[in-house]
Amino acid sequence: QVQLVESGGGLVQAGGSLRLSCAASGRSFSNYAMGWFRQAPGKEREFVAAINWRGGSTYYADSVKGRFTISRDDPKNTGYLQMNSLKPEDTAVYYCATAMRPYSDYSQYDYWGQGTQVTVAS
Repeated sequence: QVQLVESGGGLVQAGGSLRLSCAASGRSFSNYAMGWFRQAPGKEREFVAAINWRGGSTYYADSVKGRFTISRDDPKNTGYLQMNSLKPEDTAVYYCATAMRPYSDYSQYDYWGQGTQVTVAS
């Protein structure tokens, strides 16, 4: 079992930045790939970014490429999502999750956090 807790969400003006954190406990976080997903009201959960288990490879949705950066600090059992140049359409609940590989398909992820709200005002 892996327990995940997100933090760092909030209200920000368009063009601003936020850094989300995902604190892991339980089984060794370093053995898993990590993904970030988001879900806006009335919409499907969508892939945002993923990083492999050693952090050497990262993957991004086209909508966030160049603006968001995923990273991990395995000694701290923590993953991050740095979000810059935020847009109103980035408003959603953001979730971190773990899987054996950095999939973009949320159904492949085994463990999920409770989510953190990000709201971008225009």
